[in-house]
Amino acid sequence: MAAHIARSDFNLIGSGAAILGMMIYGASGFYLGIDLPPAPQKLRDLSLRGLGSRADAVELLSAAGTFLTAVVAVIAVSSIILDEVARPRGAMSVFLGWALGASMQIAAGIIARTRTHIS
Repeated sequence: MAAHIARSDFNLIGSGAAILGMMIYGASGFYLGIDLPPAPQKLRDLSLRGLGSRADAVELLSAAGTFLTAVVAVIAVSSIILDEVARPRGAMSVFLGWALGASMQIAAGIIARTRTHIS
């Protein structure tokens, strides 16, 4: 993902520091979103408007974030493999999709960790 952005003509997020920041943010999102602690039994029993428990909502948020970042990564890697130069608008779209997915993973991880301390 960072290599795709670095190959674009988009100077705002093409610097070395921005790429390092993206790598750290993505790694923390991956860790927090994948390694969810189990929900307490009390939370599993609560229903969220009949759609399941709050634990299911956190897992859905984590899964959606993981899926979104994976799709964006496939798009970025395929453009590198096909040796395409990313245009600024395309690079920004890839960056925003990735940032949204990583943020969803981080939010899911934070919610899951705070709910275990509350109960």
